[in-house]
Amino acid sequence: MTLSVVWDDEAEAALLTILDYIGPRNKAAADRLHAAIRHAADNLPLHPCAHRPGRAPGTREVVVHPNYILIYRVAAEAIEVLTLVHARQQYP
Repeated sequence: MTLSVVWDDEAEAALLTILDYIGPRNKAAADRLHAAIRHAADNLPLHPCAHRPGRAPGTREVVVHPNYILIYRVAAEAIEVLTLVHARQQYP
């Protein structure tokens, strides 16, 4: 059984905030980052535990860009994308 990827509202909001910040400054860079983030999330079901254990208990982290980390949790029914953080941002 392949798990589906479900984006939490916080993760969707974080993605939009990042893209809204970068987009006006460099549309091409925002598009590339968006594609990289979606690609990383879409491929999580292939190997859900391949990425490093997260700093928050029960989570895992994907470095999708040197500046951005996708935080997710592998649940029984789905892979839950919890948030997206800047690498320099204090998390959790």
